[in-house]
Amino acid sequence: MASALTARTALILCVAPLLWAGNAIVGRLAAPLISPMLLNALRWALACAILLPLGLALLRHTGGLRSHWRRFLLLGFLSVGAYNALQYLALRTSSPLNVTLVASSAPAMMLLVGRLCFGQAITARQMVGTVFSMLGVLCVLLRGEWARLGEFQIVLGDLYVLIATVGWAFYSWLLVRGGDPPGLRAHWAAFLLAQVLYGLIWSGLFAGGEAWAGLSHAAWGLPLLAVLVYVAVGPSVLAYRAWTRGVELAGPAVAAFFANLTPIFAALLSATWLGEWPQPYHALGFACVLGGIVISSRAPR
Repeated sequence: MASALTARTALILCVAPLLWAGNAIVGRLAAPLISPMLLNALRWALACAILLPLGLALLRHTGGLRSHWRRFLLLGFLSVGAYNALQYLALRTSSPLNVTLVASSAPAMMLLVGRLCFGQAITARQMVGTVFSMLGVLCVLLRGEWARLGEFQIVLGDLYVLIATVGWAFYSWLLVRGGDPPGLRAHWAAFLLAQVLYGLIWSGLFAGGEAWAGLSHAAWGLPLLAVLVYVAVGPSVLAYRAWTRGVELAGPAVAAFFANLTPIFAALLSATWLGEWPQPYHALGFACVLGGIVISSRAPR
C-alpha cells in the first residue's frame, strides 16, 4: 500500500533515474562495441549471476517460481525483455531528443493506465504535477530554447518508445497489485531474480533474432567488459531494486514523476564529463520536475 512521500522514499526513487541516466550515456558509448540486443541479453545474464546467490530462497519448493510462472513471465517481458529492447530499437531510427521527449510522457501514461485498467482515480493535483514534470524535461532537452521544439519530427522509433512507456506503466502497476508467492516480497533479490529468470527468455529470443538477421556483433576487450559490469550492477540490480521499493512506498503514480529525472541527470552527467558547467535551464528544468513531484505526491489518497 502506498504511503505519503517522505525524504527517505524520495531518495530511494532518485537512485533508479540516476543509474538509468548513466546507462543511457554508457549505452551510447558502447554502440560501436556491441549490438543492442546482445548487450541487453548479456546485461541481464550477468545480473542473474549476481542475484542467484542472493535469491536462493526462490529455488526452494515454496519459492513459487513455477506455481506463479505466468506473473513472472509477464513482469519479465514488460521490464527485462520488451522495455529495453524497444528503447534500443527506437534509437536505430529516432534521435535521443525524440526518444526522451516521448518517454517523458511516463507520468501521464502511468495515470492513464492506472485509471483505465486498475480503477485508480486521477486528481487535479496529479494532472498539474504531470504538466510541471513534462515542462521540466522539455526545458532541459531544448536547452531553454523553446524554438527547438520545431525540430521534433515523429518517426517509427517514437512509436517504439511510446509502446515501451505503456509497458513500463503496466509493469509498475502490476508490482503493487499483489499475486506474488507468500513471503517472496520479503526477499527482494528473490523477487527480482524471478523476473530476470523469465525475462532472460525474452531477451534471449530478441538477441537470437538479431543474430539470425546478421546484425549481432561484439568487440571483446576491457572497455566492453567494463560496460557490461556497470549495466549489470547499476542500471539492472541496484536500479530495479530501488524502483520496486520506491513504487511500493509511494505508489506508481508518484514514482512515475521521478522517472522524469532521468534525462535531467543524463544532461548533468554529460555536461560534467564534457567539462561544462550546468546552465540555468538545468536548474529550471529540475525545479519544474521537483515541483511536479511535490504537487502530485500531495494528492489525496
